[in-house]
Amino acid sequence: MLAMPSGTPACPDADRQHRLAAQLADMIPGAATIRVSLNDPKQVWPHPHAIIKDDAGKTMELGRTTSRVAARWILRVWPEADWTRPQIFDLADATLNRSDLAAAGRGR
Repeated sequence: MLAMPSGTPACPDADRQHRLAAQLADMIPGAATIRVSLNDPKQVWPHPHAIIKDDAGKTMELGRTTSRVAARWILRVWPEADWTRPQIFDLADATLNRSDLAAAGRGR
C-alpha cells in the first residue's frame, strides 16, 4: 500500500472497511449483518459461506453467487482474522467480530 509523506497509509483500513459496508449495503438492500465462515454446509472442502440477516435478525435468502461474493470481499478486507471460526460483519458500524463473542455480548 502506498504511504503518504507522513508515513501513514494512503488508504487507512478503517476507510476500506466502511467502503465495504457501503458496497455490501447497496448490493444487499436490507442487510444488517453478514456471518462469514469457510464451512459451506453444501461443500466437503472449505468454501466461503455467508449468512445474511436483516435488522430483525431474520435470515435473508440470496443467490449463491451474491452470498459467496460478499463472503470473499469480507475475507479479503480482514485476511488476519481467525477464519477457523465464523465471523460477523456488522454493516452499520463496519466491524468484524467472532460470532461466538457477538452472541455472548447479546446475552445468549
